[in-house]
Amino acid sequence: MKLRELGKTEFEVSEVGHGLWGMGSWSDSDDETSRAALRLSIEGGCNFFDSAYAYGLGHSDSLIGEIASEYPHRVLVLASKIPPADGKWPSSPKSALHTVFPRAHVVDYAEKIRRAFRRPIDLLQFHVWEDAWASEAEWQDTIAELKTKGTIKSFGISLNRWDPENGIAAIETGLVETVQVIYNIFDQAPEDRLFPLCRERNVGVIARVPLDEGSLGGKMTLQTRFAEKDWRASYFNAKNLAETVARVEELKKLVPAGMSLPEMALRFILSEPVVSTLIAGMRSAEHVHANLAVSDEGPLPPELIAKLRAHRWDRRPGN
Repeated sequence: MKLRELGKTEFEVSEVGHGLWGMGSWSDSDDETSRAALRLSIEGGCNFFDSAYAYGLGHSDSLIGEIASEYPHRVLVLASKIPPADGKWPSSPKSALHTVFPRAHVVDYAEKIRRAFRRPIDLLQFHVWEDAWASEAEWQDTIAELKTKGTIKSFGISLNRWDPENGIAAIETGLVETVQVIYNIFDQAPEDRLFPLCRERNVGVIARVPLDEGSLGGKMTLQTRFAEKDWRASYFNAKNLAETVARVEELKKLVPAGMSLPEMALRFILSEPVVSTLIAGMRSAEHVHANLAVSDEGPLPPELIAKLRAHRWDRRPGN
């Protein structure tokens, strides 16, 4: 497993990180299977684990805290996110910072996460973000306080879906050490303005949704359905599912012999040097082995990347 610098933080992280969303509250999650996958991931060289309090109301935080404690001599980087106090995903530029991330809320949830991790938080992130808040002292002072107390080591923001430029002002404050953003074969917009600024300011980039919530796994069909309480049931509504499946079928025509669609998708992301790590959901041994192996394969050939550029799909929040 290759390591990359996580921006200006003190950490080097595995190119392929482990996302814990599916372990927190997805309809088909199972704790024992999750624990086994996390152990296998650590033993395979993964050292970056991305959780959030919202993933099962602290459940995924507790899972990775428990498993990380079994490996006291491994350098493991644990990240989590504070949910918005108003409970709104995504956030709105009309929302005032003090209603979304007031000091008391941030301090309270940082402590909950720290206890679940059983150690200081390596990377604390806000789970939503609006650049309208960038110049406000409340979040800046609160993060400084948490660092001084030793509750957290570094700070970042998770950018709203399909809105990668809504983090430019935050980066320009110099106080944001990482950004988490959707980036994959379909969602290439971060390359326009966000990535150049991250490169200039040495901000770590965490690429999330590398397989477009599963579509780039290549197994979805027009008949795919999810449980009613599974959030993917609304994401892959009839309109989005039909368009997504059609686009994935076109992508399959570009997959080289001996390579799978998921491998091509992950290697596309790792071909971008500004990316510090991508976070993939890995809830089975099969997924762990396949995803971690991608790091050994290196970037895609330039001619294939050029062809994949044509599959950019610019979407807007709510679409």
